[in-house]
Amino acid sequence: MVWDVCNWRDMGPLIRLETTLRGDGYLSILPDHLHAFIVHSDGLGQSQQDNATPHASRVATKWLQEHSSDFRHFHWPCKSPEMKIIGDIRDALLHTVENISPPSRTPMDLWTVLKDEWCRLPPRYLQTLVESMPHRVAALLRAREGPTRY
Repeated sequence: MVWDVCNWRDMGPLIRLETTLRGDGYLSILPDHLHAFIVHSDGLGQSQQDNATPHASRVATKWLQEHSSDFRHFHWPCKSPEMKIIGDIRDALLHTVENISPPSRTPMDLWTVLKDEWCRLPPRYLQTLVESMPHRVAALLRAREGPTRY
C-alpha cells in the first residue's frame, strides 16, 4: 500500500506503507510529507483529500485545523469517488506496471517500478487532471452529490 500526493506541477512523495493506514499512522505522514509538499513546493497552499477513514479521523482533523493558517484544506463531498484525480493517476500507474516485462517478482521490485513510474508522469498529465475538476464538480452538483458518469 502507498500514500501519495501531487499538485499542478509535480508528483509529491510516494510513501510505502507497511500496514493498513489508520489515523495515528496518517498523523505521522501529515507534517513530514503533506505539509512539506503543500507549503514548501506548491505555493498554492491548498489541500484536498477524500473521506477515507484515516483522513477523517479525529487526530488528522485536529492536525489539519491546527495548521489551517499554513494551507487551506477543502472538505470532500460525501459519496464522490469520481472526484479523486489521484485515482486516475493510480490507474495509469497500474496499467504501466501490468505491462512491464519481465514482471516484478518481489515486493521490492514492484516498489522500485512504482517509484520510477511515479516520477515519470509528465506535468501536462497532472495539469489535464486538475483542469478536469470544474467538470467533475459540475457533474457532482447536477447529481446532487450522488454518483456521476464522469
